[in-house]
Amino acid sequence: MSNLINNERIQKIIVFLRSLKINSDRFQKSLREKNIDMIKIINEALTHSSADKVFNHEKLEFFGDAVLRLSASEFIDNNFKNMPIGDRSELRAQIVSDEWLTQLGKKINLDKVITIGPKAIGDRFSKDTIIAETLEALIGAIYKCFNSIYEINLWLDPYWEKDSELILQAPYKFNAKTSLQEWCQKRGYGLPEYKIIEVSKTHGDPDRFLCELFIKGKIQATSLGKSHKKAEKLAAKKAIEKLYINDVDKST
Repeated sequence: MSNLINNERIQKIIVFLRSLKINSDRFQKSLREKNIDMIKIINEALTHSSADKVFNHEKLEFFGDAVLRLSASEFIDNNFKNMPIGDRSELRAQIVSDEWLTQLGKKINLDKVITIGPKAIGDRFSKDTIIAETLEALIGAIYKCFNSIYEINLWLDPYWEKDSELILQAPYKFNAKTSLQEWCQKRGYGLPEYKIIEVSKTHGDPDRFLCELFIKGKIQATSLGKSHKKAEKLAAKKAIEKLYINDVDKST
């Protein structure tokens, strides 16, 4: 593919970028003028490595990871000035997670503008990963275009404001493993134990690993996930939700 780009692709990228509603003067000016340098960088971010081994999203994804964390830190510093450092780290981890990136990517219909090779198109297991990686690359690309996180925060802050409120209202839903550990320690139960069983050999299978979660030797929850981490996280979420409900029932 290289960095050559036809008029149809240019127009598709411009329509997509307009939908992001990044209302800075220089961003909107670049769209009006169809700034080809900006469009080429964005196109690189939106090109998956399965479509082009040389010209693809990977370098911008690496860069975007750092930009995302910096932008999230800026958001937290501006909106939660009295939040302790430990809580800031936990909140940031939630709003820059792969799950969060995938959810946002789906909201903005990112998959509609990603250029993907035929093998990746047919791999349903990798779809969420591609969306998360591409969104990070897009963040890196927008930063590269303007050498500033200003446009990134204009774009992402409204999403972070809404999601942070939900996270802080019910932290166990978003940081289940930590919440479950704290719940157990307060009651002198020791740490939860996670047993992982590989039930599928297919790479990317969302049900590849089974996690059994034990507290005081008694199984509390089971869950399937595409990785050890995902299966443990889902099992912890099931367990802590059940335990919180039981606590509420006992107190009423």
